[in-house]
Amino acid sequence: MSAAAHDPAILIASILALAAGTYAFRLAGPLLRTRIHVPTAVQRVLETAAIVLLTSLVATTALTAGHGLAGPARPLGVAVAGVLAWRKAPFLAVVLSAAAVTALLRLAGLS
Repeated sequence: MSAAAHDPAILIASILALAAGTYAFRLAGPLLRTRIHVPTAVQRVLETAAIVLLTSLVATTALTAGHGLAGPARPLGVAVAGVLAWRKAPFLAVVLSAAAVTALLRLAGLS
């Protein structure tokens, strides 16, 4: 690692630049909401794209471990979480139930 990577001034400047950029992005939404018109069809596509992206992320995380497939415990735990979330259970109940199902299945030898 270079000496510049350990320089506190560069680290602080980087953090401030990222904070300013994040703030600018968050501020742009309310400021530009009335100036930019996004067609309804594009809005529907963007909403669908967000759902597809999150679903693919959940599927990839639930079904794989390293470079191979995960055992049945993790996908079944995620399935329990999905059903509970669909039924509008409280978030804490969803997380704890999924963790409990996964742990019990692993304890039973299904990893």
